[in-house]
Amino acid sequence: MIKQKNLSDREITKQLEINATTLKRFKDIQEQGINEVRQLAKKKSGKIKILGISGSARDELDMAQEKSNSESLLESCLKRCHELGAQTELLLLRKYDIKPCKACYSTVNTQCHFPCSCYQKGTPRADDMSKTLYDKILAADAIIFATPVNNFKMSSLMSLFLDRCISLDGSLPPADPKKTKDRELNKKHTEFIRLTASDDVPGSGFIRRFSGKTAGVIVTGHEAGAALTISSLFMTLNHFGMIFPPFSALYAMSSICNPTSADKAIVTGPCFIEEVSLLADNTIKSAKLFRKSGISDWHTVNSAN
Repeated sequence: MIKQKNLSDREITKQLEINATTLKRFKDIQEQGINEVRQLAKKKSGKIKILGISGSARDELDMAQEKSNSESLLESCLKRCHELGAQTELLLLRKYDIKPCKACYSTVNTQCHFPCSCYQKGTPRADDMSKTLYDKILAADAIIFATPVNNFKMSSLMSLFLDRCISLDGSLPPADPKKTKDRELNKKHTEFIRLTASDDVPGSGFIRRFSGKTAGVIVTGHEAGAALTISSLFMTLNHFGMIFPPFSALYAMSSICNPTSADKAIVTGPCFIEEVSLLADNTIKSAKLFRKSGISDWHTVNSAN
């Protein structure tokens, strides 16, 4: 077993005040993590898989009675990706049951788990993140995020989705599957990782499951807010470990001097259709390039998250 500081099992159990059974559980989770990263690091073959995430609540069949502008551009982008030979899928977040993150991570790193233990798959608590969306994210080579500007920020649906993605960003299985939120045990599990994880052994610490996936961003709005929205998305996704190729963030803005009814012709017009086509080109190039590298090729501090 990896011992970053060359501690013996006896020293670890004494320092963490745990018994041999708990130590074995911590070690088993660590071995499971190493094996998971090995699987994630295997070279993929076949078509590039592009996932499009629409964070808009607008729907021509719902209250707004008009199609989302950001979603229209995302559809054009995915169409171009398909023309370039990629396998594409469009996810409309408004169609999914996504429950709010309970911020377990803020208590202690290992209070947050993957798979998510707040809405555990296979139980009545499970939502669509646990049932299907996590798996779709893991399978994707690239993800294109599209959101309107809502009050100078990304949409509430996109924010909700990204909050729940924290489960993919570093989390591990629970130390006690029957009592997943045992805070004191989870604190000791976090300390075990700090003591034993090695940056030379991928998966021995926290697992960054987004690492090496390509990201693209499409933002539309009536007025100011695009830069704030894109910056927020970039900070989040880059810290998840995603890759941004050149010219992979598009913002289509109208003007406060125009009525909102005039926005669609502007932000979904030929200028921005051309831009999303170029975004698609760059996304595909990046995804193909970085398919040659795996999750373990991107370095972070495995003992901290």
